[in-house]
Amino acid sequence: MTVSAEPVVSFGDRLAGVFATQGQLCVGIDPHSWLLREWNLPDTAAGAESFGRAVVAAAAGRVGLVKPQVAFYERFGSAGFVALERVLADARHAGLLVIGDAKRGDLGTSALAYAEAWLSPGSPLEVDALTLAAYMGVGSLDSSLSLAAAHGKGVFLLAATSNPEAADIQQAIVAEGSHAGSSVARAILDEVGERNACTSGTIGGAASAGVAPGLGSIGVVLGATLDLAVFGIDVHQTPTEFRTPVLAPGFGHQGGNIMDLISIYGGYADGVIVSESRSVLSAGPHRIEEAIERRVAEVGAVRG
Repeated sequence: MTVSAEPVVSFGDRLAGVFATQGQLCVGIDPHSWLLREWNLPDTAAGAESFGRAVVAAAAGRVGLVKPQVAFYERFGSAGFVALERVLADARHAGLLVIGDAKRGDLGTSALAYAEAWLSPGSPLEVDALTLAAYMGVGSLDSSLSLAAAHGKGVFLLAATSNPEAADIQQAIVAEGSHAGSSVARAILDEVGERNACTSGTIGGAASAGVAPGLGSIGVVLGATLDLAVFGIDVHQTPTEFRTPVLAPGFGHQGGNIMDLISIYGGYADGVIVSESRSVLSAGPHRIEEAIERRVAEVGAVRG
């Protein structure tokens, strides 16, 4: 007797479940040197591990999403990656959806190798979704997208980021192809939307059985401190049959106001992951739980 494999649940479906039960707040895990000092931890891999595991413990049961910033672990070399692996293991055990903020970008087999490191079940660095840079074109990431789809993982492509140095490139106009005349940021957003629409809420295949198209598994990064219209993005022109998830850094410490969530993101607001790091982490080890609960309530109040 042949036993059929368990169906793969898409990242989009899992993200929608988190939104429905635990809201849209995502707690960043960013062990800056200054934060480690404020937490009375050493600026070492061991300190970053203690920090990350404490944040996971505080987030568990209060939010459904965490986002480790890989760079703050990678700076410690191999010891930093060991520390990160332990933080990720804690987050998986706690049932949190983990977005690895690694901003990887490459093509062909190199892109696939990055995906295998971060999106393969059982990998020490396994996360539920990964941030990617599509500087060489969205199509250069096809191998990453296919592997993600096969394992029910998600990706978030950088589209409009808050750093001022990005504006020249992200606002530049595409010269050729199906998105000619659009800004680079708009072209990435539109291609992501097209791919989500073609796969009915998954990255590369049929929709999950019995699940109506809703939240896609390919998302974009759109900074909360931006006037997206300047990037050629009209947030009121959004598809009705599915939603593209938006990872939204910039709320809190960077100046984005959660009360402006709907005016910033318009029709995308229901799919926005409200990412906050320093505004929560700076509360310190003894008050971080209170800070998370307060921000969860504030985000929930905005969403009604």
